[in-house]
Amino acid sequence: MRDTRESRLLLVLLIAIAFALITVDLRGGEQSPLDGARSGAASVLGPVENGVASAVDPVGNAISAVRDSGGRHDRISRLEQENAALKQKLGSEDRNRSRAHELDKLLKTAGAGGYGVKGAQVVAIGAAQGFSWTVTIDAGRRDGLRRDMTVLNGDGLVGRLTTVGPSTSTVLLANDPDFTVGTRLERSSELGFATGRGGGALNVQLLNGRAKVNKGDRLVTFGSREDKPFVPGVPVGEVTKVNRHKGDLTRTVSVKPYVGFTKLDVVGVVVQPPRSDPRDDVLKSKKPAKPRPAPTVTVTSTPSGNPSPRS
Repeated sequence: MRDTRESRLLLVLLIAIAFALITVDLRGGEQSPLDGARSGAASVLGPVENGVASAVDPVGNAISAVRDSGGRHDRISRLEQENAALKQKLGSEDRNRSRAHELDKLLKTAGAGGYGVKGAQVVAIGAAQGFSWTVTIDAGRRDGLRRDMTVLNGDGLVGRLTTVGPSTSTVLLANDPDFTVGTRLERSSELGFATGRGGGALNVQLLNGRAKVNKGDRLVTFGSREDKPFVPGVPVGEVTKVNRHKGDLTRTVSVKPYVGFTKLDVVGVVVQPPRSDPRDDVLKSKKPAKPRPAPTVTVTSTPSGNPSPRS
């Protein structure tokens, strides 16, 4: 539109009309004469506004989702960390309970045999010297340990110290082929020598070829001179197989050790030997056989058969 005098007059007139309509609408209040026109405009422009809003809302929702995704990621990360911490705590508690149980068994064994022990933990297992069956414990010279000391746990004989450092020591396990310890049978007191077989069994060579030995018989350490490297009375294992060959000067039996050499954790090094040989006192008492029920005899009384006197 050109900027002419007529156009200017028309603009002024439209502005005046707009002000007049606003004034009439405000004065009319709820019953304004312009309500009909407003409703018509709303019915015409409403669908257009809804369409625009529906087109804009997904964009806004996407922006909100991106904005909130960081918060959700932080919450997920926090929950994952809490879950991992809880699992670690539960695992630590289980391990602590297991160690407490092992320590309790060790103290009972030491008390039964009268051994003074220094507790230690296995920190490494493997071939420390060649291909020997050895473990490393976290105790050494600073803890009063010396070479050729007996090592045991709550189940029985573990081995002996071979190398002692300032804070760690090497234990040669009883199942090592180079390991030898004097043994004594529980009931007969027959003497022998146990050697390792590199696994979960020991061979025991009894000095008496005619010794009476049966499956299930138990053995303890006989002890060494001046209690080095072995103190007496430490449980070794049970006989699993007896060599029936006769005529030999010695007799060999297979023995299953009480100690599980592949799952060692808490051990004790005997730093003070017993005052006297405990002999079989350290062996756990076997469960007594269930008593057989005694036969029940029922005695019933019969009425007397004496006839009553006649009158």
